[in-house]
Amino acid sequence: MRIEGIPASPGYAEGPLFNLDRPPAAYVTKASEAEEKAALKAAIGKAVSRLTSIVETADRDAAGILEFHIAMLEDVALSAPAFAALGSGEPADAAWRQALDAEIAGYEASDQDYFRARAADLRDIRDQVLRALSEDSETVAPLGAILYGNDIAPTRFLETDWSRGGGIALEAGSTASHVAMLARSRGVPMVVGLGAFADEPTGNALLDAEHGGIVLSPSPKEIEAFRQSSSSFAARQGQAQTFLAQPAATKAGTSVRVQVNIAYPSDVDGIDIATCDGVGLMRTEFLFGKALPDEETQYQAYRKVLEWAGEKPVTIRTIDAGGDKPIPAFTVEETNPFLGLRGIRLSLARSDIFRVQIRALLRAAVHGNLKVMFPMIARAEEHRQAAALFAEEEAALASRGVAHKLPPLGIMVEVPSVAIAPEAFADVAFFSIGSNDLTQYVMAAARDNAAVAHLNAVRHPAVMRLIASVAAFGREKGIPVSLCGDAGGDPAAIPALIEAGLRDLSVAPAQLAMAKAAIADVPV
Repeated sequence: MRIEGIPASPGYAEGPLFNLDRPPAAYVTKASEAEEKAALKAAIGKAVSRLTSIVETADRDAAGILEFHIAMLEDVALSAPAFAALGSGEPADAAWRQALDAEIAGYEASDQDYFRARAADLRDIRDQVLRALSEDSETVAPLGAILYGNDIAPTRFLETDWSRGGGIALEAGSTASHVAMLARSRGVPMVVGLGAFADEPTGNALLDAEHGGIVLSPSPKEIEAFRQSSSSFAARQGQAQTFLAQPAATKAGTSVRVQVNIAYPSDVDGIDIATCDGVGLMRTEFLFGKALPDEETQYQAYRKVLEWAGEKPVTIRTIDAGGDKPIPAFTVEETNPFLGLRGIRLSLARSDIFRVQIRALLRAAVHGNLKVMFPMIARAEEHRQAAALFAEEEAALASRGVAHKLPPLGIMVEVPSVAIAPEAFADVAFFSIGSNDLTQYVMAAARDNAAVAHLNAVRHPAVMRLIASVAAFGREKGIPVSLCGDAGGDPAAIPALIEAGLRDLSVAPAQLAMAKAAIADVPV
């Protein structure tokens, strides 16, 4: 039986099913309140130690997730209700579960998507301690297993040995989750949105994360067809590597620029600049993390990437805070953050913080080929106000004799008002289409919600028509147009994007080879 879902990380996996939702072993209650408190304290410490050991070998993205978990576990405000309940005679496991379930319910009831998404992190924290309390050691999946359940915690993903294959099949989940991001970066096949299984599945299964589906109790014929598809996918991946070091071009010889998207300066350490045409998007909100970075910290971060790229362009997006990216002491709590004070709107409202970033960008510009773009632009006045702040800070640096350079200033095209009426922005230096938000806003379907994921499709005629009109306007006015959303690295979407007139795509580094191979297969 095949169940259809949504591909979150492409690939194929064949192996035994492992139930992620299996309850932990029973907790053995203690003889006194003091012993219960000692047991809970020890379990929290054990969970922290376990997470700390994973952080030591994790990459930066994974480490950031785990550090959040550790900080929550070490926050006495989180554990205080559980310890208080022990005084009423509750055993440690029940007290901890009740306290965390109450906290989780609060997050799930939030009006903000970000906090609702963090409920999954709290469930992970809850279960880490419960496993430590029960001393449950039977939670490690066998090598090559397909992990299935309602959702998967980041720590479960990171503690799993993926060296012998395996995959993830989720009844719910999201293509925008932390685990989906980790799975794509490591090449672990993952499918979400499968819906509840009628019966608890057992035995071997076939996970098709290229098209989105899982086959339970497969027949010999289904196994044979699956293995042919898996072999074909592996062959295509191998062949794609031959395109990595070559300039991208279609079958007809049409050149297409392929740049990379990065989040941290350290991301470029693992990328050969010869394999790409520069950086099409450097996100800067992740630099802000737990505290607002000063000018020198930002300057050094931007300089590192510019010097790595040499003469090739580096497009840095000014801080895109808000929405699903709250930043302490900067963003505000709102009932609908995706339609609220985010992106350039927030930067202009908090010009004191924005000016620090502007000065760092102006100083860094002398070290390479910098371009700067503003996120969430909806009106031409926003671009003019932001450009005026750049002019003011440039004049201030010049008066002090500080080395600097004014880079070209462009905009993200992600709000439908810009895509529908681009003529209002004829004076910008360049357009960069943010396909993730543009699709989300056009289709009125949240990109992190599996229930409406089938609506969140960049290849929908309404979305593609807007992309094509922006590309045509750019050609007419001589304004460069690129695309830096997830669609740029999707082999299935690339032919439509090129047909729409795009000749500049920016993709995740792991998608470079497959994107170039897909471009080479486009006939135009």
